[in-house]
Amino acid sequence: MSDTDSETGDIPQHPPRKIPSILVTGTPGTGKTTTSEMIANATGLEHIDVGKLCKEKNMYESYMEDFDTHVLDEDKLLDELEEVLAPGGKVVDFHTCEVFPERWFDLVIVLRTNNTVLYDRLQTRKYNERKVTENIECEIMQVVLDEAKASYAEEIVIELQSNSVDDMEENVERTRQWVEAFKRNNA
Repeated sequence: MSDTDSETGDIPQHPPRKIPSILVTGTPGTGKTTTSEMIANATGLEHIDVGKLCKEKNMYESYMEDFDTHVLDEDKLLDELEEVLAPGGKVVDFHTCEVFPERWFDLVIVLRTNNTVLYDRLQTRKYNERKVTENIECEIMQVVLDEAKASYAEEIVIELQSNSVDDMEENVERTRQWVEAFKRNNA
């Protein structure tokens, strides 16, 4: 049996998922990991912290001293996650999104944060001044939101504010309700 449909020549799609996978993305400091952990706890989905996974499996090509950051080996990451994400049931958090195939996610949440709040969070993390400035500029220019809108179907991308614990709790509840509706609609 071939990998293509003999009549149309199309590559067959995975069967529809019964349980969704969600990408939570945003500028560093917007609350991705905390929100993702809370969503996983509220929904029973499994949380995958891509930054932590990359560190554990050394998925880097190089290191950029000026920005105090590693350069991701995208191929290693994609190979690692392909089979993990296919069946659904995951909450993935990462600061960028365009690297991931559209087919992996049923919902893409882009967290946004007020620049003053974001600045304080990044300072608390002891980011160097250049890294703080770059991330603040990314948030001002809505770089991650624009990447998400360019990389995924418009109807699955939502922008949520993440300035406070109340915002996070509201975002988690909204996502929990969405997950329940997805499960009902795909049972």
